[in-house]
Amino acid sequence: MEYRKLGRTGLKVSELCMGSMQFGWTADEGTSFVVLDKAFEAGINFIDTANIYSRWVEGNPGGVSEMIIGKWMKSRAISRDRLVIATKVRGRMGDGPNDEGLSRTHILRMVEDSLRRLQTDYIDLYQTHSPDPNTPIEETLSAMDILVRQGKVRYIGCSNLKAWHLAEFLYKARAAGLTEFICLQPIYNALNRSIECEQLELCEREGLGVITYNPLAGGMLTGK
Repeated sequence: MEYRKLGRTGLKVSELCMGSMQFGWTADEGTSFVVLDKAFEAGINFIDTANIYSRWVEGNPGGVSEMIIGKWMKSRAISRDRLVIATKVRGRMGDGPNDEGLSRTHILRMVEDSLRRLQTDYIDLYQTHSPDPNTPIEETLSAMDILVRQGKVRYIGCSNLKAWHLAEFLYKARAAGLTEFICLQPIYNALNRSIECEQLELCEREGLGVITYNPLAGGMLTGK
């Protein structure tokens, strides 16, 4: 396995990142453990999840993927510093008006839930899952900055942002002296190459890492 720095940071991650959206959905806990074992044995140290996985499935309350990863780490007694754990915040995790979004209230509450499910005292990479038009960018960035200063989060990133929106986040963080995103997680596959237009150029210019998802287009590219 080859390793490279994540963006302009000194953090080294495996070139392959283990996605976990299927954990607790199409892959039960036992199967998920087997997948994680094989990934770790192959040298993958980078695991990506999200608090919402997979709440859209009937009977799944969300947080199941995080819970499985936490159980796996504990059951295998893997030293925490051997793994880079990434998770995300934004999606709806309850029925209340503040149970979704990127407000300070939601972020500060959701990180505690993710830490508990992952059975860890810090998250290596905490990412905004998608834009929240109802919350000022400054509020989101200040909440993420609080988590970094508290030591609960090491780095912050984003997912599903267009180039102009990502540029706005970077500019406002820099202007206010707040922690900046170090990476972008966009959709990218042979059927959807839209990030080649502007996002990749922006990330290269700003030294941001790129963690693509949906490489097989939800199975379509495998003939599913």
